Order: sequence, then C-alpha cells, then structure tokens
Amino acid sequence: MHMHVIDWLAMIIPLTFVVIIAAKTYGHTKSVSDFMAAGRVAGRYLLTNATSEAGGGIVGQVATFQVLFVAGFVLTWWSLMNTPVSLFIVLTGYVMYRYRQTRVLTLAQFFEIRYSKSFRVFSGALIVLSGVLNFAIFPATSARFFVYFCGLPETLHIGALAIPTLGVFGLPEMLHTCAFAVPTFAVLMALLLSMTLTLTVIGGWLTVMVVDCVEGLISGVLYLVVIAVLLHMFSWGQISQAMGAAPPGHSLLNPFDASQVKDFNLWFVIIGLIAMVYGVGSWQGGSGFRAAALSPHEAKMAGVIGVWRGQAKALMFTLLAVCAFTYLRHADFAAQSQGATAYLKTIQSDQIRSQMEAPVALAHLLPIGIKGILAAIMLFAMMAGEGAYMHSWGGIFIQDIILPFRAKPFEPKQHIRLLRMAIIGVAIFAFFFGLLYTQTDYLYMYFSLTGAIFAGAGAVIVGGLYWNRGTTAAAWSAVVIGAIIAIGSIALKMEGIWPQHVAPWLLQYLPDNVYLKSNMDKFPINGQLMSFGAIMCAVTAYVVVSLLTCRTKFNMDRMLHRGAYAMEAKPGETPPPPSKFSLASLVGITAEFTRGDKILSILLFSWTMLWFLAFVVITTWNLIAPWPPAWWAMYWHFYLIILPLAVGSVTTVWFTWGGLRDLRRAFAALKVVKRDARDDGMVVNHHNLDEENGDSAAKGNGAKKSTPADGSEPQPK
Repeated sequence: MHMHVIDWLAMIIPLTFVVIIAAKTYGHTKSVSDFMAAGRVAGRYLLTNATSEAGGGIVGQVATFQVLFVAGFVLTWWSLMNTPVSLFIVLTGYVMYRYRQTRVLTLAQFFEIRYSKSFRVFSGALIVLSGVLNFAIFPATSARFFVYFCGLPETLHIGALAIPTLGVFGLPEMLHTCAFAVPTFAVLMALLLSMTLTLTVIGGWLTVMVVDCVEGLISGVLYLVVIAVLLHMFSWGQISQAMGAAPPGHSLLNPFDASQVKDFNLWFVIIGLIAMVYGVGSWQGGSGFRAAALSPHEAKMAGVIGVWRGQAKALMFTLLAVCAFTYLRHADFAAQSQGATAYLKTIQSDQIRSQMEAPVALAHLLPIGIKGILAAIMLFAMMAGEGAYMHSWGGIFIQDIILPFRAKPFEPKQHIRLLRMAIIGVAIFAFFFGLLYTQTDYLYMYFSLTGAIFAGAGAVIVGGLYWNRGTTAAAWSAVVIGAIIAIGSIALKMEGIWPQHVAPWLLQYLPDNVYLKSNMDKFPINGQLMSFGAIMCAVTAYVVVSLLTCRTKFNMDRMLHRGAYAMEAKPGETPPPPSKFSLASLVGITAEFTRGDKILSILLFSWTMLWFLAFVVITTWNLIAPWPPAWWAMYWHFYLIILPLAVGSVTTVWFTWGGLRDLRRAFAALKVVKRDARDDGMVVNHHNLDEENGDSAAKGNGAKKSTPADGSEPQPK
C-alpha cells in the first residue's frame, strides 16, 4: 500500500468538514427550484468556485494526463488559436445570457417553450442517453485511480466461512461458504458512489453547488502546496530533457515537429474549436449551474472571472503530468521509478495502463503527506464532478421525460422524491456499466463520441435563441440526423463489431481497398472526427428545413422576457440591449456593468489578445526560421509554470474571499426568497407555468400582450 497513516488523515479531515457543511444545506431545500437550481441565488464567485471544482472530476484529470503523455504541449500551443473565439463567448455571454433569460430549469424545458412538447420529450431522452453513457465510465475510472494511486490490491479475496446452524431444520451443524475474489475497484466504486450519491440527494442542486464551492475553496489552497513540493523535487531542466527526448515528428515541446502524433494533433484542435462555438450550452452535465445564477449578468460575469480562477488548478495538474512523465523517463530517476514501472506491467489492459501511468508514478514519487493532500484534491474532484452529473441526468429524466406528460403539476414533496429516485437510478446504472464495459479508446475520444449522440443540440439551441425563423420541423431534423450518425459510430466502435462483422462485409464489396485492409482490426475514424461529421449534418439540416418550413416568425421578446414582456425580477435580469456597435460592446460591456466589472472585462480582453498576438508572431517566426528545442523549453517554462504561479497565488486569495462572501449571501437570500410552487419546470402554452396567467406582465402600462399558442408573432387581422 502506497498510503501512510498521515496521508489518510490528510484526506479524511477535509472530507469530514465538507460532509458537515453538506448536512447544513438540507433544511434550506424547500421547493423544486431549490432542488434543481439552488433557488437561483448564486453569485459569480460561488458559481465560479463550484463550476471549476466540478469540471471533469477525476476522469477529466486522468484524460488530461493521458493526452500530455501522448502529445505533450503540442495541443496547448495550437489551442491558442481558439482564444479570440473563446474570449468572444465569455465576454458577450453568448448563449448563456439568453438561456438564463428564459428562466428555465433544464435545456429541454426551453425546447418546449421554443418548439414543442413532443420535441422536449424526445430531446430530453437523447440528453439522458448521451449523458448517462458519458457519465457511466466516471465511477469506474475514479475507483481505479484510487486503487492504483493508493496501492490497493486488484482483488479482494473473501475466504470460506463456517456458519453454525445447531442442526435446526435438519441442516448440518456447520454450513461452509465458498471462497471467492471480488475486484477491488468494484467495491471501491460502490463505496465512492454511495458517498457522492448521499451528498447529492440530501438537498439537490443547492447541496451540490455549496459542497462544490467549499471543496473548491479548500482545493485552491492545496493546489499551491502541491505545486511548491513538485517545483522543489523536479527541476525544469530535468522536465524539458525528458520531454525533449521524443523522436522526430513526435515532439512533446515543439508543435512544429509533431506531424506524426496520432489523434491529438492540429485537426483535433480545429474540430474542437468548431464544436466549442457550436455546442455552447448543449452539454448538460452540471446544468444546474446555468439556472442557479442570481441573474443573467451574474452568470456572464462568472464566465469572465472563471478564466482567472483556473490558473493554479491548471498549473498543478500540468506539473503533476510532466513530473510523472519525467519520473518514468529521465535517467536521474531510473532507480527510483523501477517500482512504478514494475507495478504498471501488472495491469493487463492497455487502455487502463495508459490511464493509470501518471497516477501510479505520482503514488511512488510524492512524499508522505503530499500524497494524502493530492488524494483529498482528487476525492473532491470526483465528488464534485460525479455529483453534478448524477443530479443533471436524473433531474432531466424527471423534468423532461416524465413531467411533460402530467396534466397537472406534482406536489413539491412528491416531485422532489421522484427526482431523488431518478438520481439513484443513474448511480445504479453507472455502477453496473462500469463493471461490464471494456474501454478500447482514449477517454477524450469516448467523451466526444457519447456527447455526439445529441449532436443536433447546438443548432437547435443557437437557432432557437438567436433566429426567429427556426422551426420545430428543423429542430427535429437536426437532432434525429445527429443522433443517427453518433449512435452508428458508437456501434462501430464497440468491441468486435467492426473487425468481426462490418469490416469483413465491406471487404466483400471493396476487395482492393488498401485503406480498409490496413484498418481491419479497429474502426479507423476517431470519436472527434465522427462528432464533427454529426455536427455539420445537423447544422445543414436545421438551416435548410427552417428556410423551407418557416411561415411566421417566433416571438423572441416573449420567450426572453424583454420589452413589453419583462417580468418583475432581480435587478439586471432584463437589461436594455446596446443600441449600436461601440468599443465597449466589443468586450461585452453593457449598461449592467459596474466599474469593477468593466475593469475585469477589459483586463481579460487585453490579456487574452496579448497571448493570441504572441501566438501569431511566434507561429510566423517558426514558419520562417524554426526555433531550436531549447527556446521552446524556455517558452513553456515561462508560459506554463512561472506565469500561472504568479497569477494563481493572487487569484487563490481573491476567489477564497469572494467565495466565502457569496456563500454567506446565498444562505441569507434563501431565508427570505419567495418560492413559487409553480416554478417546477412545467410549460403551458409555450410559457413557464409560474408566469402570471400564462404570460409575462407587460411593464409600464400594465397591459398584456396576447400571442398565438405556437409562440409566433401576433398577426394583423
């Protein structure tokens, strides 16, 4: 076993504190909107700390380790081309702002308002299918991480037991049970799932969000401790030497010498950029965060400051990966790493060995105490990520598949009880899926493929929020086409389907195809490319069908509660849009912005564009006169280590203060907030049920504006 008693204490003590905080949220969950959206009382720092902690869980970090071992910093470099686009998304509140204006609890609820009830149910089913399959490998991967990181045995042997019966009912005096072995990861998976599930169902999203925020505040300090230890143990010279030893065409430092890197290359980044713009808001893992914001403006500002919040976390996980890589590859650590190397050889599955390479190395190289701190960080990441996902998929099942068939709302207690049962069902499915599923691809590729099941979502969301000519028929077309392509891709990648059935069948009709002959063992198109194909087909279908079927324009103001339809809500919930283009609008500044908000947005814009300019200059330079490896090593040392350390040290203090402030404000607001039992996700006549008389009250003269049932603009008589 790799863990010392001090390590176990370093993990258990922070966990105990988090459990106590979680228990205190129970009495504050009094309505469905509390359970689903934390009462919509979350400020920007509460949102940012919670979403950062929940992002990806252990699986996300293991996937990052896997990519860094294969591609090094190459993806980091080419990802800089995304910065202007990601900056636009963050500063303008693209999709997220308008989504919050709709005041829905789930994405499919928005679909009923914008399209139809039947489309809500169908898309809700696809969201759940995509999400549950995506999530189902999380618990198993997390459990395996702790098995190999903590040095637990791969199997638990349960010996034979002798049970006395005293000869009653004619039984022998002693009954003997057979000895058998149980995979350790299965036992640990059940334990960890049960713990996370309990915290999730206590108070729903309110508990999830508060726990994630508290875990994020604790982890923020622990990140700096781990960073300091790793920088003391490894020199940048050792790290750069280990990473610089890759053969030509496979460089881990020089992005212009990585043409032979398979899967994680420039095309991976380009497709990821398209998917990022297309899919904003489509992935519903952690969907409650989008509905929980105090106002659309707070949701927007959480995205702005979230860029700074991630600096220390990104630095720690980058250091963990490169130090583990150096430990296993550098001659200075050859003697020390023999135990880790031998341990890795005992793992039979190639994919599991690839996933666990970094965790096993870290278990052997980290000193006592620091190993326990990292275990606590990863435990928090697991609880945050898996709790958010279980809540999302279970909640969407009830809200968007069961609720639309109701003629009248559930009683609040009954509704919350059903939500809890659905969340438990997601956990049970994930447990058995993790036991039975054999993974054959990189984690990131699996995520891309399962996420693509709902590949039509981006077209339906963006079209629904920004284009008043989008139609229900177009939404159906986009979602169905995207789902068919994605589900077909998943089937082709299942073990045995391609090599045993599909490839031999194709070879009968294409006997001379060289490409097919060279890829008989494995489906040759990775999950990222298949996801891209599904996206392109869905967008085309949505645009073409909308143009062919649109007869009346949809009433966007009513759906977004703007103008004559503005509701009496929190300040900043329905701001006036900018009247014309200006320098301020370029960085997303609107009338809601305070002086501090403006400074943060301008600072983020300047910082991001500075590094994009550096990307353009250095790329041009290398195309003309390539940098030597030593220059790239110096660049990465500054960009990935020195700079994030300086920024992360400041932002840890900043976000700790802000997170504590927002937690206090959220609990104070929950004591006085007026809850409406009708705010439960039901939609009647294209309206949220809690909107007055099925429509939003017009401000100013108090008049009501009537609209057709299909949500279109009123037509002149």
